[in-house]
Amino acid sequence: MLGYNSMREVAVWVQSKNAEEISFQWWQKGSEKVSTKSYQTKAESAFTAHLIADYLEPGTLYEYQIVLQNSKDSAKGTFRTQELWQHRKEPPNFSFITGSCAYTNEEKYDRPGEPYGKGNEIFETIAQQEADLMLWLGDNVYLREADWTSRSGIFHRYTHFKSQPELQALWKEMHHYAIWDDHDYGPNDADRSYIGKELTLEALQHFWANPGYGVNNKQGITTQFSYNDVDFFLLDNRYYRSPNERESGEREILGESQIQWLIDALVYSKASFKFVLIGGQFLNPAAVWENHATYPEEREKIIQLIEKENIKNVIFLSGDRHKTELSKLSLKNGNSIYDYTSSPLTSKSYNSSEEGNTLRVKGTHVSTQNFGKLSLSGDYKNRELTISTFNTKGEKLWEETITRE
Repeated sequence: MLGYNSMREVAVWVQSKNAEEISFQWWQKGSEKVSTKSYQTKAESAFTAHLIADYLEPGTLYEYQIVLQNSKDSAKGTFRTQELWQHRKEPPNFSFITGSCAYTNEEKYDRPGEPYGKGNEIFETIAQQEADLMLWLGDNVYLREADWTSRSGIFHRYTHFKSQPELQALWKEMHHYAIWDDHDYGPNDADRSYIGKELTLEALQHFWANPGYGVNNKQGITTQFSYNDVDFFLLDNRYYRSPNERESGEREILGESQIQWLIDALVYSKASFKFVLIGGQFLNPAAVWENHATYPEEREKIIQLIEKENIKNVIFLSGDRHKTELSKLSLKNGNSIYDYTSSPLTSKSYNSSEEGNTLRVKGTHVSTQNFGKLSLSGDYKNRELTISTFNTKGEKLWEETITRE
């Protein structure tokens, strides 16, 4: 799987079935190969490895090869580093994919009755899209009752998901970044009290290849990365979340430290668009299920800070809800905040069009399995973002264009 991508480094993730000595090579066409020292996969890390190609040149196509020494098996692919466009030309046009709620069935551990997962064909459709990266917006795996209480159960669930045949082409086709929500963090609606959260954090670090995990010396998955002219802020809505039914103390999802880091980073950012990734819906004012509106003080605080600091072009990317919709909040200072909820990929879907989201953009509610494609085009000052939602077969369901403020 292709992991994070920068101008000088690219991560490639691999998992072997057993302990293997792995070598990793990369090269430009017609040039000599560069090779890392061999790496030994181990049971304690689920036989996974993060292989880093470094000292690369910006905007360059590389070929790579991963060789398993014991079996003589190998895997080949290509990646392209980000361009050094700043002070030289307009930012490159590019696209990325979004989605959440990916349930892959495993009958002996699933609940009896109708399968909750509706098939993996959507992953083959996504792999055929022309896109540079994919953002997994939480509930990327669904930990089961048999998984929650053990390291081996958690690692099994991730391994089962990552090894699905329909996903193999997608892992190599574009670069992947991931946040979590309750089902890949722990049990349903899990909060900071979940005793296994250090294990699931370890699993996420082993099985994804984000550029970092945690900020300000705080545990969790919070991090940030840039791609061309946009910035992505990956938030942790579980590790510090107070219980939904807690009556005393501060009611918080992100917590003060994470909120202040986010606002600082948004203020500093000069990106055309600022994408904030969070597991649950942020803007939807309907205080139902686990929408941020069920923690109204924190939601309002974040909105007020964005408005007070005059931060423009903020777009939340969220999942969780087993439906897709675009929400828009117009602020008093003339700026707008958007929230694109993209869900589900393969899990059961629900129609909640009547729940009272007064901020929903008309015509954007989808209650079938789907994914999003977001495309950036135009010059820096007049950058446009086109959001498109597609069904499992790749048929476009709706499209909206947002122009940089």
